[in-house]
Amino acid sequence: MNPFSRITTLARSKEYLKGVLIDLIALAVIFFTPVLAHLANIPFYMIEPMRLMVMISIAHSTRVNSYILAFTLSLFSYAVSGHPEPVKMLVMTIEMVANVFLFYLLLRKLNNVFFSMVAAIITSKILCYTLYLIFFSLIFLLEEAGTVFLIAQIITTMLFSAYVSWFYKKKITD
Repeated sequence: MNPFSRITTLARSKEYLKGVLIDLIALAVIFFTPVLAHLANIPFYMIEPMRLMVMISIAHSTRVNSYILAFTLSLFSYAVSGHPEPVKMLVMTIEMVANVFLFYLLLRKLNNVFFSMVAAIITSKILCYTLYLIFFSLIFLLEEAGTVFLIAQIITTMLFSAYVSWFYKKKITD
């Protein structure tokens, strides 16, 4: 066997295992977040644990793995906790998939990880709130977008973008 094929196989298996580990951690976070939020009486939903897990996947795993998480985390949450309700689950899934898609699209165009992620998060949020308005109502949208929540969104957007920017660049140079 060619020594380069062994190295390639090892590298692929390492990437695969890293992706599986990220997926298992993501599922555990989504599984335990409602319990921890209830016990600690802290609104963990404001830090968007699903988006956080997708951001970690973008920074440390493959594009395919990031799409898999974007497609499945809301469904998994619904399966284990009954939340979010099916229509909101669909909107959240669309938002996460749009976030991943827009990030990679903008990254190709802008060649700037931080700004690509900021723009992808903001655009996917606008899409999400537009869908909330269409499927639910203005009252629901206003409840979802309170002042504290919007401040949390700005903070998490900047932190998530900085995180992905830092580690994504590192991933490319490694």
